[in-house]
Amino acid sequence: MNSLMKKMSRRLISLSFLLLLMPQSHAAMTIEITQGVSSALPIAVVSFAIAPNVVLDQDVSGIIEADLIRSGRFKSVDENDFITRPHEGGEVDFRDWRLLNVPYLLIGKISSREEGNFDIQFQLFDVFKSEQLEGVILRNVAQDRLRGAAHQISDLVYEVLTGEKGAFSTRIMYVVAESKPSSRHLYSLQVSDIDGYGPQEILTSSEPIMSPSWAPDGEWVAYVSYESNGSSAIFVQEVATGQRRMVSSHEGINGAPAWSPDGKRLALTLSKGTNPDIYILDLASGKLQRITKNYAIDTEPSWSPDGKRIVFTSDRGGNPHIYQYSLIDRQIKRITFEGRYNARASFSPDGKLLTFIHRPDKRFNVAIMDVSTGEIQILSEGRLDESPSFSPNGGMIIYATEDRYRGVLAAVSVDGSVKQRLAMQEGDIREPAWAPFND
Repeated sequence: MNSLMKKMSRRLISLSFLLLLMPQSHAAMTIEITQGVSSALPIAVVSFAIAPNVVLDQDVSGIIEADLIRSGRFKSVDENDFITRPHEGGEVDFRDWRLLNVPYLLIGKISSREEGNFDIQFQLFDVFKSEQLEGVILRNVAQDRLRGAAHQISDLVYEVLTGEKGAFSTRIMYVVAESKPSSRHLYSLQVSDIDGYGPQEILTSSEPIMSPSWAPDGEWVAYVSYESNGSSAIFVQEVATGQRRMVSSHEGINGAPAWSPDGKRLALTLSKGTNPDIYILDLASGKLQRITKNYAIDTEPSWSPDGKRIVFTSDRGGNPHIYQYSLIDRQIKRITFEGRYNARASFSPDGKLLTFIHRPDKRFNVAIMDVSTGEIQILSEGRLDESPSFSPNGGMIIYATEDRYRGVLAAVSVDGSVKQRLAMQEGDIREPAWAPFND
């Protein structure tokens, strides 16, 4: 890479907040709710009954309760205050729960099957109406699927009580860096449950891994790797099998891949020996379509849910701002004007909001903008927040931030009322991406 390209690469990295990562850990993630909804609804979750001689390696009802509380929409009731502990509907005396002023009650039981799997039954009640709201039996659940079953129940309960689809069964992807310089590798691309459990390394490298992006089916990912002679290249990889292929390795910058809603194309940033611009790559044919051509840096593309628009970051106006390209009429327009810095934009699943990094003063914070009105709301409070990504139900945004000079993940609701901090005991975590629903 010549001196001009090195200079542009540094500018692009600065513009995109692609910070060099510190070293990684496999320690479990801990989640701290730093702010919840003041009107969170109490819900009593009675520990599920377990059939005799059944040994489980997961606390199913505990996982469900943790999911609901972590959403910020519910608060738990101390089990020490329970008057009774029913496990099926016939055992519920609603008067006991009205005394505790608890509007919702969740009970259940787990039984074994001959083949070693389990049936999980749960019932959700409206205490003040004395009626069942939901009741389901999950049949033939294997031991290694107990956590998944618990998240599935959490999704059902959340949807019944809020009217919004739950996202507890979805996954997150992020880059982790080793905290021990002597370790075998420095960088790891990992996928886990949204509560940090079951992390799966899908790539390890001694070179930086950047800009991970989910395909709309949740089965493939794209990312930037520098493993080929220290030069950037874009790969797509199947999560389940590890099968992957390099799809872009042009001279200069290959960066910021973003999947189209149909999963057939990638929008990406290429310099190809000149200024970085936005291109569209057809994955089947390998054909490239250039959609910007400017003396400035154009980077960080992201598609609208209907596939008709691409938003991207550009400093063509002197400072980084968000611009929008229409695939219908091929027109480009600037859509952010507040502040001196706006970058890394992406649409909410319904296309009504944009989230991006906004610089209101000396800080870099997560913000959202109403697409129809242009109104901006700042959601985070960190010094150097980056890489915001919507949950598939559009209710939360996960992003990277700093805690004691170490990268951690955080999440905030789109109205700013619920805030969480997700941290591993060691290591540095960056560039989160929330997976789509995988129905």
